[in-house]
Amino acid sequence: MELLAGSTTDQAPANPAATDDMLATQPVGYWCGPAQTAVTRHLRDAMAKVDVTQPQYWVLNRVNGGPAAPSREEVVAQLTHLADGPHEIARVVDQLLHRQWLRIDDGQRLHLTDAGEAARVRLRELATEVRAVVHQGISDEEYVAALKVLRRMVANVEADGTPGQPS
Repeated sequence: MELLAGSTTDQAPANPAATDDMLATQPVGYWCGPAQTAVTRHLRDAMAKVDVTQPQYWVLNRVNGGPAAPSREEVVAQLTHLADGPHEIARVVDQLLHRQWLRIDDGQRLHLTDAGEAARVRLRELATEVRAVVHQGISDEEYVAALKVLRRMVANVEADGTPGQPS
């Protein structure tokens, strides 16, 4: 594989103790994994303290967030790629129906109940608090720059399946 224009940095093995001047040689995949694990664990631990799961929060947001009330199947289809398995979101819908945070109308569309909306609002506040902890010492500009870099990396490797070819 040839280097991209302007790119001359060698790829070094992952090193959790890498100094700042070594970071350009570090594999992004290594660093994305621990970041995702730590942030997800922190959020899920905070939600567990109020007896809610992250997938329950996803479902509450999805049911609330569209122009029209979604069906169970639409919610499952839209969120399964985020879940820990193909059946998790369907189970979460059942949990939220049992909790009476969701209801199904005559057209088989899902709606938040008053209790479900109150829970969604509380969870959004909790997620905002967790975000503040995760973002300590990181400006919005730095955060945006990091996400833009990650988004570009995804685009680079998903463009056409050809290694080393940017989009």
